[in-house]
Amino acid sequence: MVMSGEKAGNSDSARPGTGTGTGTGAAAGADAGIGGGPARGGLRERKKRLTYQAVSDAAVTMFLERGFDKVSVAEVAAAADISKPTLFRYFPAKEDLVLHRFADHEDEAARVVTGRSPDETPLDALRRNFLAGLDRRDPVTGLCDIPEVLAFLRLLYGTPSLVARLHAYQGRSETALARALGGGVPDRLAAGQIIAVLRILALENWRRIDAGESADRVYAGAVQSAEQAFVQLRTGLEPQRRG
Repeated sequence: MVMSGEKAGNSDSARPGTGTGTGTGAAAGADAGIGGGPARGGLRERKKRLTYQAVSDAAVTMFLERGFDKVSVAEVAAAADISKPTLFRYFPAKEDLVLHRFADHEDEAARVVTGRSPDETPLDALRRNFLAGLDRRDPVTGLCDIPEVLAFLRLLYGTPSLVARLHAYQGRSETALARALGGGVPDRLAAGQIIAVLRILALENWRRIDAGESADRVYAGAVQSAEQAFVQLRTGLEPQRRG
């Protein structure tokens, strides 16, 4: 059995990409809007994206059927018809077979900030982006009740090693956002608070849906919580004094 944290010994392992597809596991990523493949380009990049997709689809399907810890990397490699060393060149750790679908979201907050209009503040742009995600039921906001997505998120949040690995992805999101905000200490502090808020909002939405509520039922409360959260980000933890 391969331990959940097993890594390849090859130092030049490829950075995990993101994939979608048509199988059970693929639906969890495709319907979730989690993933999009490595950078689009020539034939080599297209073939790489297909490989990412095929290997991840095989892995997630097996993980959903049997549980993350009960499937070895060797079994995933065999199901994808590649060698174990080749698999590790695409996915440096077993957890990346699942979490690489979040890789293209690592710098989403940073992209929103850098791509905002000149008359929009970073916080206003991030608020707008999150509310738009709620409106379209983007799984990254936790507000998605598609069965395949629910199965994928239950796998994620129900596996401690995947949750721990997810924190590393969120740490990179924080670093990218801090850089987009300017890179100074105040920017790093702001980025840490913003990424934490987005994580907590998404997790609360997911918990309500996992408990049996529909996305439509949760929506109004999710919007209210998001609005309150961005007000708190803007004003700070201390209540405003009245003049």
